[in-house]
Amino acid sequence: MYEFAVTPAVTQLRRPGVIITEVSPGSLAEELELAPSDRIVRVNGRSVRDYLDFRFQTAGETELTFQVKKTDGQTIDIEFDRDESEDFGLMFEQIVPRQCANECLFCFCKGNPDDARPSLFVRDEDIRLSFLYGNYTTLSSITEDEMNRIVEQRLSPQYVSVHATDLKTRAYLLGVDEKRADISDKLQRLLDNDIELHAQVVLCPEINDGKILEKTLRDLASHFPKVVSTAVVPVALTRYNTDDRLTRVTPEFCRRTIKEVEMLQKEFRKTLGTTFAFLGDEIYIKGGVDIPSRRHYGNYPQIEDGVGMVRSFLTKFEKLLNTSDRGSRIVDFDGVTVDVRTNPVAMRPRNPQSATRNPQSAYGTILTGEMFAPILSEQTSQFNAAHGSRLHVLAVPNTYFGGDVSVAGLLTGQDYRNIVAQVEGDFVVIPKHTIKSDEPILLDGMSFDELKSMFDVEVYDLDTDGLIEFLNTVRRAR
Repeated sequence: MYEFAVTPAVTQLRRPGVIITEVSPGSLAEELELAPSDRIVRVNGRSVRDYLDFRFQTAGETELTFQVKKTDGQTIDIEFDRDESEDFGLMFEQIVPRQCANECLFCFCKGNPDDARPSLFVRDEDIRLSFLYGNYTTLSSITEDEMNRIVEQRLSPQYVSVHATDLKTRAYLLGVDEKRADISDKLQRLLDNDIELHAQVVLCPEINDGKILEKTLRDLASHFPKVVSTAVVPVALTRYNTDDRLTRVTPEFCRRTIKEVEMLQKEFRKTLGTTFAFLGDEIYIKGGVDIPSRRHYGNYPQIEDGVGMVRSFLTKFEKLLNTSDRGSRIVDFDGVTVDVRTNPVAMRPRNPQSATRNPQSAYGTILTGEMFAPILSEQTSQFNAAHGSRLHVLAVPNTYFGGDVSVAGLLTGQDYRNIVAQVEGDFVVIPKHTIKSDEPILLDGMSFDELKSMFDVEVYDLDTDGLIEFLNTVRRAR
């Protein structure tokens, strides 16, 4: 039986097998008479806990036996052969996260208002989600089964919240005893088995900064290249964080941290050939220091943790401006290169759905968080000057969380409602990541439809790449 250390997640996670949610028409699964709500319990005699198990146990296998529990309660065995690369045509239920047993001093869940979306109160600590999505785990309560699974199934890389290699400091930050906080043997075991790790440090002023941060980064760098990178991101405190042990991040603190870490970065680039220790974008912005160059970030190993997102955006935006500034209207559209000077019809959307993202106006408002607004505004001004567009960037204050929270991804429906009267033009753009990925709902529970109804103009939800593409469309609409 797969063991989990934390009670809230045990009931669902210990259900035998994995539930089928969808069977593709004409697929092998349909031929085997598998159906939604059937549960695959075993593959070739080995128990299945989730869809990762299913994929691992079927990979490369051509002779298979599925033990399936049907919806009527009957359990059957299905024996069959398949080609090695043949797809089953199956979709499975999502993984139910294993939940965290720590009491981290800075846990963001403690900074949520009572009416926040329920999922914001789920503190996941799951090595499967770490492998699949880059979610961070502390490894402080990982079981032997989970350790074995990482190694056996090669769930690499893993993303680990280290915070400090000084044991007393780490235990203090996690709110656990030193025995649980000590993961040195676990880390070494993963490294010995060639599991790559990306580390994270949530930087809390006067707790794990300064000399403790230097020790942490040096200790982790000593395991390079198996410890691939380390992200140092600042603690974010909402107005609901009232723990007096936490100190807010100031511009002065950011500048001091940049200076201290830059010395290590230079050393690491010389000795390791990589920056290795990356500071979160917010540290540079809050400190009033220029974002490092594209070369600094390498292949952006920690971009999902807010490390290098701004530089990535600036690089893409610069490419957009350079392409446009040359006077060239030759662009890639649906994978085909066309010249709209001689073939303007080619630029009309071929997919009817894409028309919703092809405005006929170059006058509109782009909403973003207060942190990113000055950067986006500067770039948009250049775009306006080059193309005669009238794009207005509006910084949206986060009144829902308050405190230090100023990133775009944490804006809510309430925050957007507060600035409706300030919107200019014929459309409004909001950051796509403020909407739940698998459900059209915002952090405060407002639906996307309700949000759109608040505005008298079209509302577009776009990520960075979507915004760049959208601006290409705006350029053509002028």
